[in-house]
Amino acid sequence: MELRDIMTVDIETCEPNAKITEVAEKMKSLGVGSIPVYENGELKGIVSDRDIVIRCVADGNIEGIARDVMTLDPVTGTPEMTVDEAKKLMSEYQIRRLPVLDNGKVVGIVSLGDLAVKHEDNDKAGDALTEISKPL
Repeated sequence: MELRDIMTVDIETCEPNAKITEVAEKMKSLGVGSIPVYENGELKGIVSDRDIVIRCVADGNIEGIARDVMTLDPVTGTPEMTVDEAKKLMSEYQIRRLPVLDNGKVVGIVSLGDLAVKHEDNDKAGDALTEISKPL
């Protein structure tokens, strides 16, 4: 099975200068844990709920912008990538969300939830979570 078969495709993005509060509100309203950051049609990074907590809120700063907290050069997949390849990549880099790019544009995101809910082998999500959660 390929990522195109299980990825979430309705992806909202933000710009590097988006206020953290706006990004967090977007996450809340969409029920997602990350927002890709685009600039000039190019993926620059990704802001996760964890990024906001660790790099912003924990420092007492909620006035920052996406550029201040985003993870640069995120690990990405392709629509043709298999679920097994994605699981391995997510485990190797200990990530819970994998942006899927086609010709440089985000066309979807695969999360552990997608692996668990949309794939017939639900053990893959458990295996991935085990690997992702291991200490470095």
